[in-house]
Amino acid sequence: MATTNPNTTSGPVWDWSAGHGPVTGALSATTGALALATTGAATGMPPSWALAVGAAGAIGHTVSTLRERLSARTVALRASSWLLGAGWTTWAMASGPLTWTAIGSLAVLGVGIGTAARSTSLYEDARELELIALADRQVAAELSAERRTLAAEWVERIQRVSGVTITVLAIEKWPTATGFTIDAELPGATTYDQIAKDSARLSADARLPHGCTVAATPGIHQGRVLIDVSTVNVLAGEIPYPADYSPLSLHTGLPWGVRSDGRDVPVYLREQCALVVGPTGSGKTNFSHTVLAGFARATDILTWVIDLNAGSAGLPWVRPALDGDGNPNSETRPGIDWLASTPEEAELMLDTALRVGKHRKVVYQDLMAKADTDLLPVSAQIPQIMILVDEGAEILASNDPKMRKLAGKILEVIRLLRAMGIRTVLTALGATGAVLGNLMIRREAKARVCLTGGEVEGMDLSKVFPGSRGLKPEQAPYKGAGFIGTPESAPGLFKSWRITPRQIADIVHATSALHPRLDEPSAKAAGPAYARRWDTTRTAWMRTTIPADERPADRSAGPAPARPGGLSLSALRGAPSHAAPATDEDALAARFMAQIDAEFGTTEEPAPEPEGRPGLNLNAFRNGQKEGAAQQAALDVLLAAGAEGTGASAIARALAEEHGTSRQTVVGWLKEWAEEGIAVRIGTGTKTRYVHHRHHSGGPAES
Repeated sequence: MATTNPNTTSGPVWDWSAGHGPVTGALSATTGALALATTGAATGMPPSWALAVGAAGAIGHTVSTLRERLSARTVALRASSWLLGAGWTTWAMASGPLTWTAIGSLAVLGVGIGTAARSTSLYEDARELELIALADRQVAAELSAERRTLAAEWVERIQRVSGVTITVLAIEKWPTATGFTIDAELPGATTYDQIAKDSARLSADARLPHGCTVAATPGIHQGRVLIDVSTVNVLAGEIPYPADYSPLSLHTGLPWGVRSDGRDVPVYLREQCALVVGPTGSGKTNFSHTVLAGFARATDILTWVIDLNAGSAGLPWVRPALDGDGNPNSETRPGIDWLASTPEEAELMLDTALRVGKHRKVVYQDLMAKADTDLLPVSAQIPQIMILVDEGAEILASNDPKMRKLAGKILEVIRLLRAMGIRTVLTALGATGAVLGNLMIRREAKARVCLTGGEVEGMDLSKVFPGSRGLKPEQAPYKGAGFIGTPESAPGLFKSWRITPRQIADIVHATSALHPRLDEPSAKAAGPAYARRWDTTRTAWMRTTIPADERPADRSAGPAPARPGGLSLSALRGAPSHAAPATDEDALAARFMAQIDAEFGTTEEPAPEPEGRPGLNLNAFRNGQKEGAAQQAALDVLLAAGAEGTGASAIARALAEEHGTSRQTVVGWLKEWAEEGIAVRIGTGTKTRYVHHRHHSGGPAES
């Protein structure tokens, strides 16, 4: 027995729920009338019945058409179709429906109904479009009326306050519903700054809320002006840093906050340095973390931080990635690539940056020629190095010899390494001439931020944003609020996001995989100073902070509970009534040593030396120190060699001048390191070389 697949179909598929068109409607009406007339004539049905049915259909369709608010043309078509069809059926039932006269007249009737239906359908479509357009025009007219009122108000206000009669060309409402922008044409030789200088007076005349301003900026040409009017104060409250940690790029801009209109402020730092000014309490530290958050999310930026105030600006970005020993763990990379907290480490960092930049100028000549540019093509493979120097402007203005040396290196980095992708972000406590007096800073740091926090003393905005008028610290009296100006946008009000330590830790973990690594030629030029930046000897200061669960208890709350098996240090302060008398020092010391032995398992006392044994050989101690320094230097050379590795002869030559180490000694060290897994031996005979385990990719090695 054959079976058929119910899912397969053949032939046309009819959609019986679909409505009739002009053709199918006329065909349905004519075939229905013919069938009714034929049946009625054969059965002797009274013809008046057909006429009554047609009249009822005409009345029903007229009512439904009126409810749908269709045109009179459609009402007439539907009613006449029913009446004509009923009239033909009544006549055909009386005279015979199967004559050529009856069939021909029915065909003519069907064609007429179909043609009229098609014409009416087109008319209804056009009428519907016209109604929609009319509604749009009404809405536009209402909006235009509102805009005309607004335009007239501001034309009168600007003429009265600034003495300038503008012609408003357009008004754009901001999508954030926090204000609007007026595009206006200026009269004659008037310039936009004649309005900009009266920003505060215009704001007062418009009775704007505190924190809302009127800012005039250049228009599409010098005879036009854009006037931004903010009507909602977005600067007053805290704005959390967005929970979106998606990848960013140096080339597409890094967000640093929001404007007074609620839009993000993108900053482009491929060629520009940045200057951030803010007194204590203005939110400058929080803003620095916002900057570092943008750097951490960028796939083509490596961040170095110099903070001589115990490294506090960079520590929150390092500690979430440190293991229990204070070393970067293998699962999470720090949010910044290098942190310097002392002048010595900062000098090392800046020297490394200079070496990297100068080496890039040589090794990437072919790449720049291929790209037909004099700027190094920065990417995830060749990342830009951004150096944030906390209170760096103060370093430049300091008279301390160490600071002056650092200042010289900072200025050298700024002056020489723009094309090679090394830029700086400097912060300062005040907008004063002493801070901003350096021509190099004023010329190169074109992305500028001034956080006022309501502070007026030392906040000379004309020095931070020369040529900009109408900017006053009183306009941003809130923490984290201030002014920002970039080469792409005129100086104006903005608000920094609020970023918390917990969110910083989240960003460190979320962006760990995004951080690029220093390109191989740059890493080789950076040398051991960069390769060993996370060694425990150089990061020991990061581990001196006390974890929250190990902080000392509040003494005022009473004595701490006894620690099982711990040392009874009260024995040193004084013994209780049942203990040995405090005057018995030997007994007290014996009891204390016994507790130490029980707790830590100390070793046995060494046997007394035989009489006549010679004294200490301090020369041997000095020789051991010297050999240890030479061995450490050899290990640094091996690490700096990278994945290519090096040999005993090359290491011996590198140590000859300072340590005088022989090749045979180096060979012994390399063998020990290979046995301990510190180094990997590759090749044999004269082609033998050693690679530090950090750079070994797991290829074949010789034991």
